[in-house]
This record gives sequence, C-alpha cells and structure tokens, in this order.
Amino acid sequence: MIIDLRSDTVTKPTKAMLEAMMNAPLGDDVFGEDPTVIELEKKAAALFGKEAGLFCPSGTMTNQIAIKVHTQPGDEVLCDVNSHIYNYEGGGISFNSGVQAKLIQGDRGRITAQQIEQNINGDFDWLTRTTLVSLENTVNRAGGSYYTIDMIKPIQKLCADKKLNFHLDGARIFNALTETKENPKDVGSLFDSISICLSKGLGTPAGSVLIGTKEFIKKARRVRKVFGGGMRQAGILAAAGIYALDNNVTRLKEDHIRAKKIERILKSLPYITSILPVDSNIVIFDIDTKISGADFEKKLLENNIKIAAFGKQTIRFVTHMDFTDEMLEQTEKVLKSIQ
Repeated sequence: MIIDLRSDTVTKPTKAMLEAMMNAPLGDDVFGEDPTVIELEKKAAALFGKEAGLFCPSGTMTNQIAIKVHTQPGDEVLCDVNSHIYNYEGGGISFNSGVQAKLIQGDRGRITAQQIEQNINGDFDWLTRTTLVSLENTVNRAGGSYYTIDMIKPIQKLCADKKLNFHLDGARIFNALTETKENPKDVGSLFDSISICLSKGLGTPAGSVLIGTKEFIKKARRVRKVFGGGMRQAGILAAAGIYALDNNVTRLKEDHIRAKKIERILKSLPYITSILPVDSNIVIFDIDTKISGADFEKKLLENNIKIAAFGKQTIRFVTHMDFTDEMLEQTEKVLKSIQ
C-alpha cells in the first residue's frame, strides 16, 4: 500500500468519474463548440454568480491569465508573502505580464484592507502603478488557513474605492467554504475574477476554471490562446470537472477531519517542534534539527509514505479523497516509530 500525502492533486479518477469522461459529448473548444466544456464553464460561473467561465489546463494558467487581463506592463499586484501566484508559478507575474509583486506579511497568509491601503502606491511617475489585489483561499503555504466573507468585504470595498481590480486564487475555495458554510454566490459577488481548481481536492485529473464577466472572459480567452492553453476535444476533462462539482464537494469535510487527526498525532511526538493550526486539509509542521527534512522524507518513503519536505526542517502533509482511515492508521504507526 502506497500512501501519498504530497498533495491533494495526486488522486486518481473514480470509476464513476471515468465513465462520465468517456461518455462526454465532444467538440472543438477552440471553435467554442465543445458542449461539455460549455456546460462546465456555465456551471462554475453560475455557482459563484458570475456571467461566464473559461476552462484551462491548470490553476497556474487561470491565475496568470487573470493577472494579464487585469494589468498592464509596469503595474504592481499586491498579495501576501505566501501567495501561490508569487511562490509557485514560475515567476509568471513578471514573465507573462511584465508586472511586479509587492508582498505583504499577513496573518497566516491573510492580508487586511488596512495593510493593502498602506501599500497602494501614489500617483507619481517614479512609482509602479498599483492595479491589482490578489487573495488566496485557502492559503497553501500557511497551512490551509482561510478567509471568511467578513474578512474579504473591507478589502473589496477598498478595491472598489481605489479602482483596483480584485482577483481570488480559489485553488481550494471549496475547502474554505466547507469550513465557513458560506454561499459561493456571496463570495463571487466580492471579486472581479476567481480561479477555481478542479484537481485539488475534487479528484479530477486536470483543469481549472476562470470566472468573471463576459467582457473579462472574452479577453481571457484570447490570452489563453496566446499562452498555449487552447485545447480541442477538452470535454473529456471538463466532464470530470462537472462530476466533481456535483459529487465531490460535500465529502471534503472528511479530508479536514483526517488532517485534524494527524495534527493530534503530531502533537504527541517528541521530535515535532511546531505545527501550524490545521484549518482544512493541509498540515505543515517543523521537526527537530536532529533529523533533516530530507532524511525524514526518506524514512517515510522507506515505509511507503510519500511526503513533501517544505523546507529544511518543514514538512507538509495534504489529505485527500484517496487517503483512507486505514492509511491514516498506518501513517500514525510509522510516525510513532521514528526516533
């Protein structure tokens, strides 16, 4: 038995999802003729009360398209220091859009309206033009922490007052909504654009949807083509997304429960020095300097557990739909066996 806790992207499609994929009606999406892609885009947009959607291969692409549409070269995007768009998208902010990031140190990845206001540049020739604010929900590098609507509303008001575009990297937005129990439409009303990942937690093999106004998505579609993201009979993948939205959202709570159980196990181990609060399905912790992150990863791999060293002494576990109670029990045994 192989236990994979590296990410919630490592899941395999279920038999029912595969059947939906194989039976999907297809067309050429570059010509706008794939009925299953169209259905997914409409479904995702409607879920959050948006006008239109755009299906893309990855969340990195949906985020990068949004940045490109919302900005001009030489502009600046404000985001938390932990943001995925800054840390894990290959320098795409500068490479794709000619934009720089100004990083804000938030509370476990969550920034406030006051912090943002303090970082908006004045209208001077020698300063970059602040045009975009981007939030991430949940925050990967901060251990799956999440924003509530009440935390976002003051930021949205500030962006509206200052005429700043407002984007949400919602790679794990359904994990956040599982905890807050808020209405997706209420979240959607606060942002100009949202990126929704279907392969993190929801079990699809690939794909993300970017949603916004019809005008925004029209521009985004052109950028997707420039970025090489125009797919043809993409309905095979889109069908997995439709199935996931219909069947795999409510079960996310199971992943959160298992992550909390791992947190309790880790707290009992002498070689664990600190653990970030576990709010959803991500567990980030530090280990004693007597063992390096690389050696810890190797020890677990010897016991058929795959993990990701997140730093020299920092480790990340991510629970998901293919991580079972039986696997949790085995993981506990292995963790307790390490000296």
